[in-house]
Amino acid sequence: MGTAFVGGALSLTLAALAYPSMLGLDTVSNSNDRIIANTQWGPLTEGDRDFVVKVRAAGLWEYPLGLIGLQKGQSPAVKTASEHLIDGHASLDTTCRKLGPMLNITLPNVASPQQVAFVNQINAKTGKEFDYEFANILRQTHGSIFNTIAKVRSTTKNTLIRALADQANDTVLDHITVMEKTGMVDFDQTLFQQTTPPKLPQSDLTPPAPPAGQPLVVLTPPPTATSTPVDIDGAAAGSGVNPAPAPTPTPTQ
Repeated sequence: MGTAFVGGALSLTLAALAYPSMLGLDTVSNSNDRIIANTQWGPLTEGDRDFVVKVRAAGLWEYPLGLIGLQKGQSPAVKTASEHLIDGHASLDTTCRKLGPMLNITLPNVASPQQVAFVNQINAKTGKEFDYEFANILRQTHGSIFNTIAKVRSTTKNTLIRALADQANDTVLDHITVMEKTGMVDFDQTLFQQTTPPKLPQSDLTPPAPPAGQPLVVLTPPPTATSTPVDIDGAAAGSGVNPAPAPTPTPTQ
């Protein structure tokens, strides 16, 4: 989508959809419930918009980390987890790139500085240390976003955001599970870091906005992809389920 805006479908101002400034996992905007656009799929809040950006940004560091894991991972379980990262985030990315123009949301092309630091920290390790850092950092970050997904799914009034939250919930739960199956997760440490994250400046937590006109980075699905992007047509129509026919009136005697 880049910075292009699609007219007709939304009633909003450009200022209302300014690039989000608060996207950190440890930060909750006081205005998350503020409606910034009334769309044909339901109202869009600041929290809804930020959620789409978070999902996109997650793929921008976890997908390449999955590629690194396939090369550097020592255990079969870490290589399997890497395959799940690539598969799941390619599918979520497809959904985000479709929803961005529909909801006039500017998507990032680069992960946040904090997320880039995670990649560098893990990639700096080798052997068993690589596997350990890989499993624990990814278990921590997926656990952190899991509650956010549930909140968005339970509160959003936007059909497209609900569909994305459903897909993200399934994907993140799968990734949590494969990290745990490595047998390397230190739950005491991971849960402590998950519930008491460091206080970082917003500049570290926010993925930079893309330059005007820059094409969107595409996370290519693997040849063996099993994850399925959201059925946008079905989601846009509502729940994706055709309503039951109205009952035939009973003739009066």
